[in-house]
Amino acid sequence: MHWMLDTAIATTAAPVADHAAGNSLVTIAYLVAGVLFILSLAGLSKQETASRGTWYGILGMALALVAAILGPDVTLYGWLAIAIIPAALIGGALAIRVQMTEMPQLVALLHSFVGAAAVLVGFASFLDPHPGMSMAEAIVHEIEVYIGVCVGAITLTGSIIAGLKLHGKISGKPLMLPARHLLNLVAAIVTVLLGVWFVDAAVDVAADAIVIDTLGVTLLIAATVLTGLLGAHMVMAIGGADMPVVVSMLNSYSGWAAAAAGFMLGNDLLIITGALVGSSGAILSLIMCRGMNRSLVSVILGGFGAAEGTKAAPGEGPQGEVIEINAEDTVDYMRAAKSVVIVPGYGMAVAQAQHALADLTKKLRADGVVVRFAIHPVAGRLPGHMNVLLAEAGIPYDIVLEMDEINNDLPDTDVVLVIGANDIVNPGAENDPSSPIAGMPVLQVWKSKMVVVMKRGMATGYAGVENPLFFNDNTRMLFGDAKKSVDEMLAAAPG
Repeated sequence: MHWMLDTAIATTAAPVADHAAGNSLVTIAYLVAGVLFILSLAGLSKQETASRGTWYGILGMALALVAAILGPDVTLYGWLAIAIIPAALIGGALAIRVQMTEMPQLVALLHSFVGAAAVLVGFASFLDPHPGMSMAEAIVHEIEVYIGVCVGAITLTGSIIAGLKLHGKISGKPLMLPARHLLNLVAAIVTVLLGVWFVDAAVDVAADAIVIDTLGVTLLIAATVLTGLLGAHMVMAIGGADMPVVVSMLNSYSGWAAAAAGFMLGNDLLIITGALVGSSGAILSLIMCRGMNRSLVSVILGGFGAAEGTKAAPGEGPQGEVIEINAEDTVDYMRAAKSVVIVPGYGMAVAQAQHALADLTKKLRADGVVVRFAIHPVAGRLPGHMNVLLAEAGIPYDIVLEMDEINNDLPDTDVVLVIGANDIVNPGAENDPSSPIAGMPVLQVWKSKMVVVMKRGMATGYAGVENPLFFNDNTRMLFGDAKKSVDEMLAAAPG
């Protein structure tokens, strides 16, 4: 009799022990993946270690996926394969086909996926809650669901609008609705009130369960629509000049959305990873705003800027004559110089001139010219956009300097070559208090002995602000496609 009882206990306990052991292994794998993600962020903070940081992130994500798939709680592998395999194929195809100039749009698209996932997880968690929860646990669970869905909806719609702006499908000009701040405030207050109603209805055990579910879903849908509209409106009100900060903030939102999903699913790795992404994105946004002398709150609530490529109205902006130069004369000035500083901007990215520029840099350095690159914190459409392009072209890390590191050297620089940059080299930011970009730290290229600005034409930059630099006596304008112009310089440079 005792033998039969012991056998029954052992038979029952074995699956429980195996399940517990499996969960322990998954937890350990998640912790290791979390450490790899931290190492990834540390590596990505510097150009020299960025490649290693990327591999840490890849290994961490691969480990997390394997641990989640092989965990004891996963049984429906057929459905999982149907979801994962097409997604992996689509993601791989997009990553291979996307151009570096389209990376900001891709990043915004990926952020929208995170937001959508948080919304879907929230609805699923609400409709299929964990059984046996106490009243306190139910309240906490419903708060988690509501916050996760709202943050996810803001991230989803905001990222879609940002991606469309970056891709040029909609205007980069800010949408300034009457009383827009009041509209945002009302939407936020209504969202909070809906949340209180949602939590109160969802945990009211005295009411009919069907009524609770129906009311809860209705309130959750209403909150999703409202916060989705709020996210879209907030990004629509932000001008093109602030788009790098917007992308960074959306990265932060996606992190918090992932963390909220982690709380709903009881997944430690999602909580850790979401917190890492959310906090690092917020810190990066603050750093970028400091680099622009901007308030993070003012950026989120609606920044300055007009559509890229706009022209100033007649009689507005600086007046004067520009002095043109050709590619052959430009390369002659650069080869005769002792020091040259190159300022890349979004125009370089659009023309994909970074590889030709790398070849020109090698020729100039072989002639004994000191060549360095000056990077503004918000150059391009993505945080670190120019750094990525220069690294892709093989530009040595030690000659790529940030604005604060090189500004003091510009007065002693013989030639500054500005490639497709505009707002980040605009002296109006320092000497024109009425300028929309007044107070924004810029690269003081006008202090050098000669500035050569490469542009397609005289259109303004993404902020829609005229640049008096173009009319200075020591400025020369080299009009045309950046890639073609750099190729002409290469052809004119012997060796």
